[in-house]
Amino acid sequence: MSTFLNKLRAAKLGSTLTLLALVLVWSTPTVGLLITSLRERDEAAASGWWTALFDPFNQIWSWESYQKAIDGGMLEALLNTIVISVPATILPLIIAANAAFAFTFIEFKGREVMFAALVALMVLPLQSALIPVLKGMVWLKKNVGIDIVGNFAAAWIMHAAFALPLAIYILRNFMMTLPTSLIEAARIDGASFYQIFWKLILPMSMPSIASFAIFQFLWVWNDYLIAFIFVGEQKSVMTYKLLRLIGQYGDGWQTVAAGSFIALIVPLMVFFGLQRYFVRGLTAGAVK
Repeated sequence: MSTFLNKLRAAKLGSTLTLLALVLVWSTPTVGLLITSLRERDEAAASGWWTALFDPFNQIWSWESYQKAIDGGMLEALLNTIVISVPATILPLIIAANAAFAFTFIEFKGREVMFAALVALMVLPLQSALIPVLKGMVWLKKNVGIDIVGNFAAAWIMHAAFALPLAIYILRNFMMTLPTSLIEAARIDGASFYQIFWKLILPMSMPSIASFAIFQFLWVWNDYLIAFIFVGEQKSVMTYKLLRLIGQYGDGWQTVAAGSFIALIVPLMVFFGLQRYFVRGLTAGAVK
């Protein structure tokens, strides 16, 4: 009996079963979304998606919902979302990496106070700044002639500004785990701070950069509020387009299922492509 229990412990059966159960629970909505988007409208309305899962060969499968979603402007919205998400992810990473390097390796007066104030900005809700920032952009248009509202740049600025505190915090925590002896050796060899940052610190910080990039990309990709207020309907993103696909009387729910699955593909590709950096970047600096 004891030998059997030891084998179970060695196989970590309990952990494996728990993880499988969690995967099953979290995957169920996605599977239901996919099946619903591929079923005929009448069949989807008459029975639950699980009936098609257990009896797939007696179902009528169709790409009609995807065609309707594409005809409804999902591809254009997909492009608009990519145009917003990619720069809004890269821009705060570039600024945050430089700031985190300065907070970690450069001694200057008031460094800790400035960093504490920066971290405190993470509790500031984005919604509280919408009206002041929008008024500021309108003022720029009237007095300076810089028209930002209604363009992608407005969304880039807003997303980047509110992502910076968390980005700097994550990157600084990771950089503090890097060996200072390597930095000192580079300084002795005559390397400037610019060279140390680009040739040493940035390559070694890729796990934390990739982990934050996943978070930021998903936040921007799923955003509705900023894109709707600062960019508008003329350059609508996928979250807004999904709302329009539902129809005036709510009869386009199956088209929404197809559009939702289209919107889901790119974030899944990003996550699985960078997942090996995910845990490494988040846990860096937690234990020394």
